[in-house]
Amino acid sequence: MPLTQFETFLSTVDLAAYRTRYLPIKIVEMDLPPQVQALDQLYGVYWTRREFPSYDDFYEGYKQAKQQVIEEFRIKTTLCADCFYRGLPARIYRTWASIITQIHAGYVAESVFGEGTVTMSEELDHQGADFQVTYGNRTLNYQVKKTSFSREVRQDRPRARQPLPGEFIEISYKVPIYDHIRQPYQLNGREFYSDYRQFKETYLDTGMLKVWPNGFVVFTPLVFVQKKGEIDNTL
Repeated sequence: MPLTQFETFLSTVDLAAYRTRYLPIKIVEMDLPPQVQALDQLYGVYWTRREFPSYDDFYEGYKQAKQQVIEEFRIKTTLCADCFYRGLPARIYRTWASIITQIHAGYVAESVFGEGTVTMSEELDHQGADFQVTYGNRTLNYQVKKTSFSREVRQDRPRARQPLPGEFIEISYKVPIYDHIRQPYQLNGREFYSDYRQFKETYLDTGMLKVWPNGFVVFTPLVFVQKKGEIDNTL
């Protein structure tokens, strides 16, 4: 089952190591043109083909596929090759970490609504939907919005000029800083950090989200089960 396989993959990602490697690197921070962005590769690999390479393997495939346009963009930005190619993997990693969490939500939705009900693509992304569910003659355009004390959050995208048909459903959630996810207790060992306490009470205790040992915050089926129940009751 794709969800089980994807969750096995996510559970092996060493977020702490990647953060140590990439968090301090803020060299390639300018807007990337569409042809340099990694969205098409991410959706193609992890969703369409349902292959689950490590970030390092994904980045190498991305860089090889887009070698010419990446180098043209580097020359245009006037950054030296050493600086640019140290900064680019850090930039792409931040997109990767965000999108694979979103793709997990798509797999969870598919496990609830059924095989073939979920669509995800770069085109949908540009039209304002992280993924689209077609179920019971209804079209649901899901937008996953994460807020955090961390900078590693996707920015809100403008709604497309020609809106997608169907209902837009925004799933908003807020996570504590990464260090508080890994170690939620204050130095006294008795009290949670305030951001983690709010996160726990709002999302973990209600069953909407769960946290894996490596620090990934992921959706449970609950949010989709509720919507499916609403639709089923109208059929």
